[in-house]
Amino acid sequence: MKAIINVRIYDYQNYIENGFVVFDKEIVKVGKMSDFKDEGYQIIDGKGQLLLPNFVCNHSHIYSIFARGLALPFSPQNFLQILEQMWWKIDAQLDNKGTFYSGICAGKEFIENGVTTIIDHHASGADIIKSLTNLKKSLVDILGLRAILCFETSDRYPVDQCIKENISFMRRYHTDHVAGLFGMHASMTLSNKTLASVSRHLKGEPIHIHVAESKMDEDDSLEKYNMTIMERLEKYNLVNPNSLIVHGVTISDKELDIVAKHGAYMVVNTTSNMNNAVGLPDINNYLNHGIKVLVGNDGLSSTMANEYLNAYYTTHHLNGTPLAMGLVQILDMINNSYEYVSKILNIKIGRIQKGYVSDFMLLPYKPFTEMDQNNAFGHIFYGVYPSLKPNDVYASGKCLLRNRKLLSKKVEKLFGESGQESLRLWKRVKEEN
Repeated sequence: MKAIINVRIYDYQNYIENGFVVFDKEIVKVGKMSDFKDEGYQIIDGKGQLLLPNFVCNHSHIYSIFARGLALPFSPQNFLQILEQMWWKIDAQLDNKGTFYSGICAGKEFIENGVTTIIDHHASGADIIKSLTNLKKSLVDILGLRAILCFETSDRYPVDQCIKENISFMRRYHTDHVAGLFGMHASMTLSNKTLASVSRHLKGEPIHIHVAESKMDEDDSLEKYNMTIMERLEKYNLVNPNSLIVHGVTISDKELDIVAKHGAYMVVNTTSNMNNAVGLPDINNYLNHGIKVLVGNDGLSSTMANEYLNAYYTTHHLNGTPLAMGLVQILDMINNSYEYVSKILNIKIGRIQKGYVSDFMLLPYKPFTEMDQNNAFGHIFYGVYPSLKPNDVYASGKCLLRNRKLLSKKVEKLFGESGQESLRLWKRVKEEN
């Protein structure tokens, strides 16, 4: 049993100025240092540090990490051409070995940024079958993270293999560390035949799909099918409770009513949206429809702190007023992520309280103004998030990062091997270009 002592504790609900946490895989005791009794624990002194729950990344594309540094002919005039000229060329050549190593590289960076639960939307054209198992092997079995995975079903690939991979993974894995959703790319790459086939295989499981990331996706649905994207998905009984509807940059009010009616979540990725110049999600409009909002990184970076900052600032910019969103709404989105993972993995996560899993980070922070229950999140958001780098990161009570260094020699070895794997992928991509 371990105990972190002399530490400021904040879990996005409660604040303790000078406290302790006793833990193993789950938290056993939490309290003020005045009540602490050493019962032979392994002591970690948290003096001068802050204890926070780890982040959840609610939408990522881990395979995209191997795009870093890759130069391809690139002159897109619209969002579809961004996909065609970059991402579809990369994922088409990714095999199971590359999937495994992308998980090692992305997972390492996630840990270094205090992210230990990842909801990933995977694509690998060279190997579809067993791709999610390989991603699970790197993220969960080796790195010790929690992962909720799916494969990006698309008419670009053999649809029967996509469906098989999603269904077999969902039905095989459901633990406190790993589970599956049913993944689909986007309406514009999914025919009615494919949607009907997916619908026949689902038994109420949630889907994970891009919706209206750009206006092109919405226009495509209206032109081909004479209905909006969400109307298409609802027609085929695909909008099950806890589904993840990702982006929604150009989603309509009528479609938001469908999202709300079925108990689905919206997942925003504002940094990626700015990078692709597709517009910004109207988060306040989602909230006004009674929809719970989550935040992802869309594979662009490994830090969730930055994503929450950008969700906040871009909402001010989009609405033309600094009053468009307060920190309360950001808090809600953070807590929504813990709620979602708790439901999918059947655990208690996201609080520094007895009975919750021991997924938390230690980071240096010495406030120079008063910090208390009422303003703690203001300190975190403005003082910690802009340069968040944990000293130590724990998941299920196991220390994964200490003094900003990974403790696993195996991970470091595999990380060192990844350079050759990325070069192998790059060669195949360029040969096909």
